[in-house]
Amino acid sequence: MRIGELSRRTGVPARMLRYYEEQGLLRPDRAGNGYRDYPPSAVDRVRQVRGLLDSGLTTDIIRRVLPFLEKPTDLHVHPECVTPELVELVRAEADRIKARIDCLSRNHDAIRAYLDAVTERLRHTAS
Repeated sequence: MRIGELSRRTGVPARMLRYYEEQGLLRPDRAGNGYRDYPPSAVDRVRQVRGLLDSGLTTDIIRRVLPFLEKPTDLHVHPECVTPELVELVRAEADRIKARIDCLSRNHDAIRAYLDAVTERLRHTAS
């Protein structure tokens, strides 16, 4: 499929798909006319990249862990690709994401408590 179709199917702008290619996150074939030609599996790959970016990972880290990810839900570790540096980098990112989750959870709880208090007060005022 061409880049416009991949963009339509994933909701990711073509410009961003070209950026993913520049970063080594996507590797389309090239047609005889030079147009990018993506396999159907590129849809899952783009969604996977999008999810990893949304979780806060950098394109450098994503590029390094993509060889382990065959499908969005399966993890295949290739021992020759694993280095102590990569393990520590991913561990640090996992810790950073966990800290963000904890912060978001505390903020969520505070906002819910505020909403509950306001709702209760409004209920009593309306009575």
